[in-house]
Amino acid sequence: MNVATSACAPSHCVDWHRIDWSKATKHVQRLQARIVKAVQKGRWGKVTALQHLLTHSFSGKALAVRRVTSNQGKKTPGVDGKIWSSPEEKHRPCCHFGGKDINPRR
Repeated sequence: MNVATSACAPSHCVDWHRIDWSKATKHVQRLQARIVKAVQKGRWGKVTALQHLLTHSFSGKALAVRRVTSNQGKKTPGVDGKIWSSPEEKHRPCCHFGGKDINPRR
């Protein structure tokens, strides 16, 4: 057996146009449904954990960026003063966006 295996996590950083939007939507909807069930059962620790999963998942970030950049106000800059119009600009926050990258204006 000469099969090469990789020990690292799979990279979700694919081309913006190659994202499977139906799969991403199903993933986000599944997490949202789990959050609703946890709230109904009063499992607040589980709610927090699932919210963290949703906000840090590639699918959640990609759908958020898609929603913001494809609506009627897509030409309005955000709090950072930038407009994401090209696929590269839309893709960058999905892979590299984290809590340390946020620098809001005050």
